[in-house]
Amino acid sequence: MAVDQAVRQQIATDLWNAERTATAIDRPTDAHPDLDVVDAYEIQLINIRKRLDAGARVAGHKVGLASEAMQKMMGVDEPDYGHLLDEMQYFEHTAIDTKTLCIPRVEVEVGFLLGADLPGEGCTNEDVIDAVEWVVPSIELIDSRIADWQITLCDTIADNASSCGWILGEQRVAIDAIDVGDIDAVLHRNGEVVAKGNSAAVLGDPLNAVSWLARKVSSFGVHLRKGDLILPGTATRAFDVGPGDHVVAEFARLGSVTLDFN
Repeated sequence: MAVDQAVRQQIATDLWNAERTATAIDRPTDAHPDLDVVDAYEIQLINIRKRLDAGARVAGHKVGLASEAMQKMMGVDEPDYGHLLDEMQYFEHTAIDTKTLCIPRVEVEVGFLLGADLPGEGCTNEDVIDAVEWVVPSIELIDSRIADWQITLCDTIADNASSCGWILGEQRVAIDAIDVGDIDAVLHRNGEVVAKGNSAAVLGDPLNAVSWLARKVSSFGVHLRKGDLILPGTATRAFDVGPGDHVVAEFARLGSVTLDFN
């Protein structure tokens, strides 16, 4: 253990307060350079358990930093993961209050709804294909509780992989009816195209991200269950949003998802 439990608890408390007051903090790794990935996941779990104890439910998981573009943008060289809770769901046509957020960004993602549990250790892409019930158009709303998005891998992991919310479009497509490794995606903000990408940017194929996630979380005693939403990573770079923005993510053969901010 690189830092003791008291330090983990203090960092978790600082991040908890930062999220609830929409006031970013200095990055924990500056004060605690010995903080490692195991510490960071344990800090994440402290706050997740606190939310579960208060009545929240795990709705799924997200993979972060799964594309080369995002890893370069954030200055890291491996993916991470975070929890998606039911209370983090936002809905199309219901505007999000940006005053409750620090520095929000949107990510365009090909989402997966599981119709069966996934194995943990040894999970393969074939296991993922067998378990996925629906492929869905989605946006992940991310927000760093750490000032100016100046984060290391351990900082973002501790901060629930910078996750903030998730939004699904209406369309559902069976996984055998679409090539999830080759879906073009376009992000529009206020009618202007601001980003384009392809799902192949997500570790070569989003299926790779989901099987990686299943194996990774099993080492922490976490499993991907029937009914979970899995967000495997963004097909484009993350894009800043602010008050008054109208965002639309369009996916070839998969539909679209819309988001508004006030």
